Amino acid sequence: MTAISLPLRGKNVLVPRSTGQAKSFSDLVKSYGGIPVEIPLLAFRPAALSEEMAVIMKEIHTYDWLIFTSSITVETFLSFVSSSERKQLPKIAAIGKKTESFLLDKKLQVDFTPKEFVAEGFVEEFLPYVKKGMKVLIPKGNLARNYIATVLSKKGAIVDEIIIYETFFPEESRELIKDKLSRDQLDILTFTSPSTIDHLMDVVKEYNLHDKVEECIIGCIGPVTKERIESYGLKVHSAPEEYTVHQMLKSIINYLENEYRRVL
Repeated sequence: MTAISLPLRGKNVLVPRSTGQAKSFSDLVKSYGGIPVEIPLLAFRPAALSEEMAVIMKEIHTYDWLIFTSSITVETFLSFVSSSERKQLPKIAAIGKKTESFLLDKKLQVDFTPKEFVAEGFVEEFLPYVKKGMKVLIPKGNLARNYIATVLSKKGAIVDEIIIYETFFPEESRELIKDKLSRDQLDILTFTSPSTIDHLMDVVKEYNLHDKVEECIIGCIGPVTKERIESYGLKVHSAPEEYTVHQMLKSIINYLENEYRRVL
């Protein structure tokens, strides 16, 4: 391959995912010549099975729609569902290609997938399906927004949200971030959710590394994440219209190529 076909050559790219989830992201970075630096900014653990959750699982057949916002949500939800309950699942809506693919891999039918992979876009496209009194279940993490539930409820749906997993910042990542930023070993920072930037900035504030972050190229997925990054006074260099990791990397590459042309 030529240098032109390896636009991320020599660039250290933050991959903010856990080891189990980082491979496809890291492989993409390598395919463009970049050096993936895997530091999970999020980790997940199932919530304790509450009485409310147990009742909902037994009554799953009474719902009209089940809305999944991520593959983590699907995986965790299914760990609480018995094989007999799985056969009684209602219609399923999935936000994002990865979520849809994960469901299909589990041999589950996906009845609705929006063109936009954010809550606002989902709601706009899903509203024609909403009928007064219909029951909707939204499994979610403890840090997830309640935007979908709020809007659907206003339109007459009966919406139940259950927290099935907790999101937290892995303690071992704190030292890794401090080390890599302090030694200028991160050139490109990528963020996939508001929580990822919040967790990184906790370390930045603790060790006074704001100047180091400002020297990095920053890419993100989704308008909510972009807004959160900018709330810290940082510039977002890349935020693609299609909210996928691949498009984010392509957008970062476009930014780098445009900057290179300006120098010339």
